[in-house]
Formats: sequence, structure tokens, C-alpha cells
Amino acid sequence: MSLRARELLPELMDCPTLAPAHLEVALRGLERINWWSRSAGILWKPIQRLAREASPRPLRVLDIATGGGDVPIALWRKARRVGIALRIDGCDVNPRAVAYATRRAEAHGADVRFFVLNALEEPLPSGYDAIVCSLFFHHLRDEIACRVLARMAEAAGRMIGINDLLRSRSGLALASGGGVLLSRSAVVHADAPQSVRAAFTIEEMARLAIAAGLPDFQLRRRWPCRYFFEWTRP
Repeated sequence: MSLRARELLPELMDCPTLAPAHLEVALRGLERINWWSRSAGILWKPIQRLAREASPRPLRVLDIATGGGDVPIALWRKARRVGIALRIDGCDVNPRAVAYATRRAEAHGADVRFFVLNALEEPLPSGYDAIVCSLFFHHLRDEIACRVLARMAEAAGRMIGINDLLRSRSGLALASGGGVLLSRSAVVHADAPQSVRAAFTIEEMARLAIAAGLPDFQLRRRWPCRYFFEWTRP
């Protein structure tokens, strides 16, 4: 199968009728995948830098399309371990995912707030220094991704950060095998390779950023088969 162009198809995780039990198993599987691929670690360094610049006041961060909330919870725990003041929230369009994330934060004793918000249709809240997301952009059509980029930059006080998959043969092989090894969810098994087929390349993401009016960005490859996009307000 060719990976020369994006193949954007609906994913099982996005189905509104997905049974709650299947959703929770899938969210747990994605948490393991995010832990193994160090999703929080990809976002941590720029957040840590901004937090030190903002000190002594807490840095305010919003994670959009947060899913099960494991990334903001992991970021909160990293900040607490090194004594950095971080106030982090997460939002998602799915109320069941938000409820699950809230329970996970309570179980970890993490001071992370989650709320329902459709980042594609509703205004992004102001007052956050940084707006970030993980494994969200590959769900979006090009024109919508461009619009979301611009809206994130408009709402963020200092920075936006995007951690997502790269479309490549090695990424497809890793997603296909890793999804099976790290999760028992049939949803994850189907969605993981499809996510790679829908992902952007470095060049495609760069073109989107320029079209969104964000020419001064940094775009780096990250292990394993990921990219990190960072834009800081001048």
C-alpha cells in the first residue's frame, strides 16, 4: 500500500456509539502506547523552559483532544517531581473520555482538571500560556488542521506544541506491531495503523504551518516515528 498521500478514514475510537467498556480498554491501551513512546517527554522540555521563565507564577497549559488524560497527568507529575509550578487542564469532545480522565487524575492524586470542549467548533479558552496536543492532528483534514493551528496560536499566550505521528513505512510497521503488543483492544489494533496512514509528513506539516500564518516554527523528528511542532509567540 502506498503512503505517498494521506488516507484519511474514520477511526473506531471516534465512533460516538462505541461501547463504554470498549472505549476504556482502548484508552488504557493508548496510555501504554503514550508511555512507551514518551509522549509526555516530547512535550516536557519546552514546557519546563516556559515554566522557568514564568516563575514564580504557575505556568498554565491546556491539552486539547486529551482523550484519557494520561499525557497531562504525566506532565503534572514531572513538574511536581522537580518543583515546577504547573497548572494543567485537558479538554476533549467526548464526555465519556473526560469522565475517564477525571477518574484517572483522582487515582493518581494529580491536580489536573478536565472538561468537555469541541476544539474544532468552539472557541479555545484564553488565559493559557501554552496549548498542546498529542496524536490529534492526524485525525484532521488539511484545511481543518490549518485552521486549528491558527486558532491554537491565537489563543495561546506563549507557545503551541504538537506531538504526532509521521507517515512512513517504519511508522506503519511499528504501529501495527506495537498496537498488538501494548494493548488488547481491537479498537487500538485497527486504529493504530490507520492513524499512521492518515498522518502528515514533515514537509506537509511545514506547509500547513506557513499557510496558517506561522512561519517562525520549529519542526523536529522525534523517536519513535513522531514529530514535534513548536511555535513560540515573538
